[in-house]
Amino acid sequence: MKPKAWSRFKSFLGLDQVAAAEVMAQSPQPQTQPMREAASAQGSSDEGWRRLGGGGLETLNDRDLAPMAQDRMQKLAEYLWQSNLLANRLTELPLAYLLAEGVSLQCQDEEHQALLNQFWTDPINNWPLKLQGRVRALGLLGEQCYIANVREGDGFVRLGYLDPRQIATVVNDPGNPEQPIGVITKRDNRGRQYKYKVIVLGEDAELFSENTRRIRAEDFTDGECLLYQLNKFPNGSRGRSDLLGQMDWLDAYDEFLFNELDRIGYLRSFVWDVELKGADDAKVKEYEKTFVPPAPNSTFVHNDSVTLEAKSPSLQAADTSESARLLRNHVLGGSTMPEHWFGGGGDVNRAAASEMGEPTFKMYSMRQSFLKIMLEEIGRHVLLCKARTKGVTPDWSEDKWQVTAVFPELLNRDITKFASAMQTLAAAVVQMIEAGLMTEETALKIVADVAQRFGQDFDAKAELEAARKESAERKAKRDAADVFTNLPADLAAARAEAAGATGRGHG
Repeated sequence: MKPKAWSRFKSFLGLDQVAAAEVMAQSPQPQTQPMREAASAQGSSDEGWRRLGGGGLETLNDRDLAPMAQDRMQKLAEYLWQSNLLANRLTELPLAYLLAEGVSLQCQDEEHQALLNQFWTDPINNWPLKLQGRVRALGLLGEQCYIANVREGDGFVRLGYLDPRQIATVVNDPGNPEQPIGVITKRDNRGRQYKYKVIVLGEDAELFSENTRRIRAEDFTDGECLLYQLNKFPNGSRGRSDLLGQMDWLDAYDEFLFNELDRIGYLRSFVWDVELKGADDAKVKEYEKTFVPPAPNSTFVHNDSVTLEAKSPSLQAADTSESARLLRNHVLGGSTMPEHWFGGGGDVNRAAASEMGEPTFKMYSMRQSFLKIMLEEIGRHVLLCKARTKGVTPDWSEDKWQVTAVFPELLNRDITKFASAMQTLAAAVVQMIEAGLMTEETALKIVADVAQRFGQDFDAKAELEAARKESAERKAKRDAADVFTNLPADLAAARAEAAGATGRGHG
């Protein structure tokens, strides 16, 4: 059975009962007055329910949750992922689309590519194995922090993991609250607190004011870290879980299903109703002591003074499938998930299902863009640490310093309709070119628009020049191979000599 201690998420951001009692104890108490019993009363008990996203939301400021609320949010997100099937699917399904086929870092420069490969597959970094868990935790906890350990001598980078639940404070730049500059941890069992400088690619002297440089140099001396946060305001300091807005409803859906299990059990229960006509209390009690409920397929013999009937509860409960669907779709809609992805097809057909998935994939694409920027920044930091050991300052605008994170395609493209459109379009633009109604460059631009649906992107002008050049070279090769117009040298000389001899003979 579901533990009731976890079934009331609504109160975790408000004062708990102990704190409320302490507040009441410190408040001045009115003098005791005689109390008259009410003839009737009406009220409700909310059992401490207070919505996570409602009026009970405690915040450190207008942009962040209070520290205790931040901790509680992260604990509940982890718990829901482990215990709530719907929350687990809301977390794992995007993860499968984003990472199922693997991710890699690529660079045009061979030396830099070798360094990135070494970093990516290092036994400690081991991104092919650890990336899935890190991306999952990023969505559940709202942030990820990696301690950067740079090896002296060659500048090789290994990343350690700082649990977001161990972060006490993220400090933003006083002059630019959008930019985090440091991370302060909670105190450990030995009372030790660590302060890490947030890595920003470049030199502090070029990026920050004098006051900010002083803060980073004097206060954050325990190392450097890479910090990535989700679902936060630009000037907020802490990230928030993807499940934050869903926690109440995920719990309500879970509670609904457990209550349905109880109702099903009640509906299957029954009791034996024994009626003794004309019996006083003593006879009823005596009969109760000797009565044995009949076993299945047995007989119960009695006279007209005894009536035996099996009765089951009539709870007057309507079909709850629509209520379950309403509650589930409220959760799914808040996560931009189509209903038919979770076994609730309803009246969805194949065409509608294809269109309903587009908003979901847009959301996945947006998350993929965030992960892409995150991994590319990590890759550039790896190159930067290596460059510093050589006394080189990277020029991030050069291709050799560009790092690209390659993700799998979110969706297998149905290219049938695009192939048909390309065939029709190609015939149309050729006709317009021959009729003198369109230039070749414009026609190729139109073709390029359709080609993008296949994942091919090219510049029409450059492609036209290259195509003309290649066509001329192909024609020259074809003419050179034509044996009727290009005879071998010895055969051409023999024919010329024969033609000359024939001419002399006629003369």
